Amino acid sequence: MSTAPAARLLLDEMFSPAIATELRELGHDVAAVADRADLRSKADEDVFAWAAAERRWLLTENVKDFRPIMLRALQTGTPASGLLFTSSRSFPRSRKNPGPLIRSLHAWLTAGPPAPPVTESWLLNVEEP
Repeated sequence: MSTAPAARLLLDEMFSPAIATELRELGHDVAAVADRADLRSKADEDVFAWAAAERRWLLTENVKDFRPIMLRALQTGTPASGLLFTSSRSFPRSRKNPGPLIRSLHAWLTAGPPAPPVTESWLLNVEEP
């Protein structure tokens, strides 16, 4: 039995809400920006602030924008959301085959997030050798 705290996750706008639905069906607490009218079209800073307030890790491909936001939050002592990075190279976005991403997220969520003070992680494809 895992002693890791259950991770809560927010999928950035580039990810289909269907992925969040699949993960919720597997028992995970996952929300999607694309599924929430209050988050769609918001600035990255606002999405990060919402994720932090909700104590959710944020899954995104947008390293260049979100990493500096997180670093600023850490410097000011503001509670930081964890960032879970991935890339379209590791997980090509496809409505036809979201399976590898879903299975990899399920494994990451089941294992639990990295222990503090770690505030970022890279999602590994569990199907790659």
